[in-house]
Amino acid sequence: MDAYSGYNQISMDKDDKNHSSFITEGANYMYNVMSFGLWNTGATYQRMINKVFRNEIWDMLKVYMDDMIVKSTKEYQHKVHLEPIFTRVHQYNMCLNPDKCTFRVKAGKFLWFYLIERVIKAILDKCRDILAM
Repeated sequence: MDAYSGYNQISMDKDDKNHSSFITEGANYMYNVMSFGLWNTGATYQRMINKVFRNEIWDMLKVYMDDMIVKSTKEYQHKVHLEPIFTRVHQYNMCLNPDKCTFRVKAGKFLWFYLIERVIKAILDKCRDILAM
């Protein structure tokens, strides 16, 4: 699953809005939600995700930034595992990108890896530069 515009789902703290202000020819602006270019945006987003899904991470959920994988060993367990994830998504008003969400797959790409059943394999095209070093 993919969180839709992940950083933009975090509201800026009222006191921090002034620190995110910028000026254009026509007006002054400040961010209402966290912007990609702000300092520590990635760490803040990852910390939020870790807190929201603290009970599910490492049990049935793997998360890296806005990408999430719900894993189940048995097919009938998958629906049971998805339920608390969707509950948390709804509870915290998060949005998922339906174009990037896939369910009930036995294999797939995640970052630079293929996930196949219980095996993780590197995608060599993506890792070529590191291997060349």
